[in-house]
Amino acid sequence: MEAWAAVTEQAMNAGAAVWRLLVDERSDAFWNMAADEAMLQSHAAGETPPTLRFYSWRPAAVSIGYFQKADAQIDLKACAELGIDVVRRLTGGRAVLHEFEVTYSLVVSGSEPYIPLGVTASYLYFSRGIAAGLARLGITAQMQAPEAAGSLARSAACFDAPSHYELTVGGRKVAGSAQVRKDGVLLQHGSILLQFSPERMTELMRFTDETEKAAMAAELSRRATDLSQAAGRPVGFAEVVEAVQAGIAEQCGLKLERGKRTPSEINILAELARKKYSSAEWTLRS
Repeated sequence: MEAWAAVTEQAMNAGAAVWRLLVDERSDAFWNMAADEAMLQSHAAGETPPTLRFYSWRPAAVSIGYFQKADAQIDLKACAELGIDVVRRLTGGRAVLHEFEVTYSLVVSGSEPYIPLGVTASYLYFSRGIAAGLARLGITAQMQAPEAAGSLARSAACFDAPSHYELTVGGRKVAGSAQVRKDGVLLQHGSILLQFSPERMTELMRFTDETEKAAMAAELSRRATDLSQAAGRPVGFAEVVEAVQAGIAEQCGLKLERGKRTPSEINILAELARKKYSSAEWTLRS
């Protein structure tokens, strides 16, 4: 907590940093992942400011971490039959079903004075903002302590256990994030669950038998929750976006201004979506 206080004071002393805010319409998995990497490349080139983005997915999709083996852990046939896309992320971590959620992403230079140098410290920095946003919805979220996070068993699914400074409600994970640093830029993106179905997730994963699948569904039910359960009412995309952007701006000392993509960024995005993220070579790489 002392480290967080020092970072907050440093940010305030530097004055509020101005970030671009993007709120996108629902898009497919390949466009969404290309949009995040295009943000990273454009910011690394000095063409765009730090950016906070909110988005959702149509159709539903499973994203896998950079180091995961798609065909070994995800039932690709089941995904195809259900019309669910499969895409590989630029970030690490484990599989996430993107269906009823608010997804956020952000890019910022790692050399900014208010950005903590370490991955764990930067997770704390941004998780504080997300937690403040959820508080605006009447939801009290806690940040998972690093030592507790490392003690939990894990499957191929992201939401079976919280990682460092990810958010929980009543001990159950409600938001999961992943981060990569490339070309001097930090890219972090994550899922904030509006609704969550353990059975839906396990239908898309590989298991040795139905007993193992049922056990994992039960485990996911114990370890994960969603905002609608936490709030005791339906929670929608727009109100979460409004609350979380306000929480991040307040806690991280930022000024968010609605913006647009540059023509160059749009071109990068289109090429990445076509040549990289929609290709089987990228998705099925081992």
